Amino acid sequence: MRAFHALPVARVDRLCDDAVAITFAVPDGLGDQFAFKAGQYLTLRQDVEGHEERRSYSICAPVGAAPRIGVRRVEGGLFSSHLVDALEPGDLLEVLPPQGGFTPVVEPGGHHGFIAAGSGITPVLSIAATVLAEPDTRVTLLYANRRSDTVMFAEELADLKDRYPARVQLVHVLSREPGDVELFSGRLDADRLTALFDRVVPAADIDHWWLCGPFGMVQDAHAVLTARGVPSNRLHRELFYVDEPPPAPKRVDERRPDGPTASVTVVLDGRETTLALPYDEPILDAAQRVRADLPFACKGGVCGTCRAKVVAGEVEMRRNYALEQHELDAGFVLTCQGLPVTESVTVDFDA
Repeated sequence: MRAFHALPVARVDRLCDDAVAITFAVPDGLGDQFAFKAGQYLTLRQDVEGHEERRSYSICAPVGAAPRIGVRRVEGGLFSSHLVDALEPGDLLEVLPPQGGFTPVVEPGGHHGFIAAGSGITPVLSIAATVLAEPDTRVTLLYANRRSDTVMFAEELADLKDRYPARVQLVHVLSREPGDVELFSGRLDADRLTALFDRVVPAADIDHWWLCGPFGMVQDAHAVLTARGVPSNRLHRELFYVDEPPPAPKRVDERRPDGPTASVTVVLDGRETTLALPYDEPILDAAQRVRADLPFACKGGVCGTCRAKVVAGEVEMRRNYALEQHELDAGFVLTCQGLPVTESVTVDFDA
C-alpha cells in the first residue's frame, strides 16, 4: 500500500548556504518498503500554514545505503525553507516509499554520461556511485552551477573522483564565476554542450546519457545528443522544475460524448472505485474528492508521482514533462494532467 510513514531524521548535513542533505533512519519493519533503486525519489508531506503540501526530492545515496535526499531552498518556498533552515536530527517527516523510473540497469562495464545542473545532481550522484561499484564501469559528468560555492555535494563528487580516478571524468561548468578555461565558464546551453562534445567528451562513445535539471538545459542536451546520433533509448531525462512557459493546454475535442461527466474507474492498492467525473477537470483533482489516497506531488506534469495506466477508454493529457515515449506507448498517463475523452475510462495506479 502506498502510504506515508513517519521517518526519523538521522542527520542533516549542510552542503552550501542554501542546501542540505537529509538522511533518514528507517524504522524496523519498513526496510523493504524503503529499499530504493538508484535515481528514485521520495515524496514528503507536511502541513504548511494549515494546508497539506507535498514535494518530491531525489535520493542521492547509493543503493544499499540509508535513504538520503538533497534539498535546496526555493525562494519563497515554505516547504524547502523549513527543511533547509529548521530541520534537526530526531524530527519526524512524513514520507512515501521510493518511486521513479529514472533508474539504470546496474551491471559491470559500460560508460554512463551525466548532464546535470544545480539540484539535478541528487539522482545523478546516486546513479553514479551505484554503477561505479561495478567493475570497469566509467562515468562522465558535466555539472553546471552558478558559482563554486553553490555546488551541491562537492565533497562527495571529489571523493568519487579520488576513489575511481581512472573511471571518472568530472567537468564543472560555472555560469557566474569566470575560470581559467573559457569553455567551462558560462551557461550550459546548446552551444557550450556542442563545444564540450567537440573538444572534451566524445558523446557517441557513451552507452547511456542521464539528463537532470531545469527544462531548458535538459531540452538543449537532448537535442544536441540526438543530433549527434545518440538513440532515444540511450537518453534518459528527469526534470526538477520547468523554467519555460508551459505549452497551451490541450482541449478535449469533439470525440467527447454528450453529457457532463464520464464514468472513471480508479484502481489503487487493489481497490476499484468508479466515479462520475467531469470531462474538463483532470482525473486526479476530481477523483481526490472521493479517493484521498491517490498519489501526487507537483500536480504540474513534472514529477510523475501520479502516473497510472489507462486500461480502458481514452485519456488526453494537457501537458507532459515526466513520461518517456515508451511509457506513453504502453498506455501510461499523468492523472494530474489527464482528461477523460471517452464515456468510460479505467486508470490503474498499480500497473
